[in-house]
Amino acid sequence: MRSKRSIAAVVAALALVAVPVAAAGTMHPTLGASLSGMGEHGIVNLHAHAKGNQLCWQFQLHVMHVHSATVRDKSGMVVAHLGDMYRAKGCTMVSKSSLALIETKPGSYWVWVAANGHPGELRGKLHAGMAHM
Repeated sequence: MRSKRSIAAVVAALALVAVPVAAAGTMHPTLGASLSGMGEHGIVNLHAHAKGNQLCWQFQLHVMHVHSATVRDKSGMVVAHLGDMYRAKGCTMVSKSSLALIETKPGSYWVWVAANGHPGELRGKLHAGMAHM
């Protein structure tokens, strides 16, 4: 009887240890999006650094006069600004909760690029993994 309780205790302890590992497995620190709109195409790759609450990006665009880029939710609300003004490559601080949401459900977020006269017309849905041209 005592051995059955010991086995049950070990199984329960292992289950508690496995839960954080399973939850961490759903995080996607490398994200990408294929962007299109305004008759143009491009890509962006993002890398989340959870320890420093940073979101880094690298765009490949052929659009002129880009002035900003953001990560937005399905309703269009801004979740993260990718810099104060457009740069093809950089990093920004993002709140811990926003970064966790983006990493766990990338398909719920879009990258919007605003160019002169075309705010948010070049956009693409985030996905786990890198985007390629």
